Amino acid sequence: MQNARTVFDTLNTDYLAVHKTKEDLFWDTYMAVSSDDAGFARAEEAYKNFISDPARLATVRKALASLGDTDADEATAALRHGLKGWLALFESNIIDSDAARTMMAELIQLESDLFAKRRALVLRHTNEAGTVEDATLSMLSTNMGSNPNEAARKTSHDALMQLEQWVLANGLLDIVKKRNAFAQAQGFPNYFDYKVAKNEQMSADHLFTILDDFEERTRAANTRALNDLVQTHGAKATEPWNLRFFVSGDVTRQFDPYLSFAKGLERWLQSFRKLGIAYRGATMQLDLLERKGKYQNGFCHGPIPSFYDANQQWVAGQINFTADAKPDQIGSGARAINTLFHEGGHAAHFANVTQNSPCFSQEFAPTSMAYAETQSMFCDSLLDDADWLKRYAHNAKGEPIPDALIHARIKTTQPFAAFGERSILVVPYFERAMYQMDDEALTPDAVLALARATELRILGVAVGPRPLLAIPHLLNQESAASYHGYLLANMAVYQTRAFFERTYGYLTDNPAIGPALSQHYWARGNSISHNDTLVSLTGEPFNAKYLADSCNQTVDEAWAEAQAKMAAATARSYPPAPAPDLDATIRIVHGAELIADNSESDQAMCQQFERWVGQHYPTTVQ
Repeated sequence: MQNARTVFDTLNTDYLAVHKTKEDLFWDTYMAVSSDDAGFARAEEAYKNFISDPARLATVRKALASLGDTDADEATAALRHGLKGWLALFESNIIDSDAARTMMAELIQLESDLFAKRRALVLRHTNEAGTVEDATLSMLSTNMGSNPNEAARKTSHDALMQLEQWVLANGLLDIVKKRNAFAQAQGFPNYFDYKVAKNEQMSADHLFTILDDFEERTRAANTRALNDLVQTHGAKATEPWNLRFFVSGDVTRQFDPYLSFAKGLERWLQSFRKLGIAYRGATMQLDLLERKGKYQNGFCHGPIPSFYDANQQWVAGQINFTADAKPDQIGSGARAINTLFHEGGHAAHFANVTQNSPCFSQEFAPTSMAYAETQSMFCDSLLDDADWLKRYAHNAKGEPIPDALIHARIKTTQPFAAFGERSILVVPYFERAMYQMDDEALTPDAVLALARATELRILGVAVGPRPLLAIPHLLNQESAASYHGYLLANMAVYQTRAFFERTYGYLTDNPAIGPALSQHYWARGNSISHNDTLVSLTGEPFNAKYLADSCNQTVDEAWAEAQAKMAAATARSYPPAPAPDLDATIRIVHGAELIADNSESDQAMCQQFERWVGQHYPTTVQ
């Protein structure tokens, strides 16, 4: 047993070192703090080599065998549990052949080269002031959703179409071919099948049984919404640069004074605290604003995964997350609070894994993407609840958002609930078909044609508001062929919401939610399956009907539900928040610049953040 203990402790220590080195360089390069792309590529390769090392897998199997068939005491049981965690990690990431290991190194280099070039690419559009400006993906999306000038909105979509052409001309298809060759060297027909098997522990056919069912359940609602939009606003309403605006543009503009960017940090802290969410002493670094060269999509990564070490001492997480907000753009406040809740949900999950090894509390396989995204998407789903909006969405005078405006948003957006989920659904349909193409068929024209055909079939429009090849997840090995995880997660989110509503009657500021999530979803990390976490909390296995039913609600049904929530919230006596703060050390940064921290208090940090935003974006603080 002593040798098995040595193996286990050495894995924990060595993994922390290689993981933290990779994650620190990931943050610095993706945040444009450093241009050491070569250093990051080396660290990424070292990490991949560690988790895919057949020798380590053999060592773990031997250590497990040495423990025998029964556990003599709790220490032996805990050691077996930890070694099984390492077994799952290595079996999920193992590369069985020298050829495949060589291809992995080549893939890392290809992706590193593409990322470096993408960071230097500048996209431009016309903003609401009529000025042509450099634009991030977040700015392009927000402009299409809120700018009343159609010609300006079209410049944003044109930039995304330009990005599609750019990725096709700058190496994506070479990466797709290399990914397929890598998967085939390990016995899989293509990279998509490989990723689904490794990340979700299911076959691609099983996945599409679930996706096909959801597609069929929501098809009629999607078609009806598009037809009604044309009847109301004319044929041009379904042009890709117009769709988001007609679905939410005017309401987004009216919401803006009630969801200011500068107040987003405070609202996140207050809301999570009242939900009973805590971070168990984690250190968190948040980079929230757009910046030239910075990665243009929110993410959460943890250089130090949380766990109990060999001495039963708690190792608190070190967690970074980012947004790409532009505070002086209409709609940026809503996007910022969404990112804070989403990435803050990821951080809460990874900060609360209480196992005996860091292998259980990291975001890569065998951690299911759908499982990980369930945690973040549950948290950001609260932002659409009428009772949350009434309690937190206030204007500069302290006035709560009017009921009529909540009704207006429901009237505008509820018909497109199915379209929103199908905007996720379209990605796996496209990616699977792309990875099934032979190398000779993988030409830019053929892949573009596939993208447009898939958008027409799933979304019902000739081109999506967010063209498929402009989605950044396709470029990165960790997120490629994984986008379906968001939809699987949202199915689990609505199943989870239904359980809490049945059990407690409400979600917003319910202090029982954080502890329940911690116990059933977070504490055991990837040591149990996504389905088993759902059974643990809700008492039933994975069920997609709750999300489909929500998508298929009529406006009247959704508004009646919202009214009931607001009325109940007014009458309810809320229990006090379980703790005065989130139990975290928090730093708000802008690249290498420290904007604010909570070394004094959370309140002082929020005030520092508001002042900084007011100084740099003087028209935005409300």
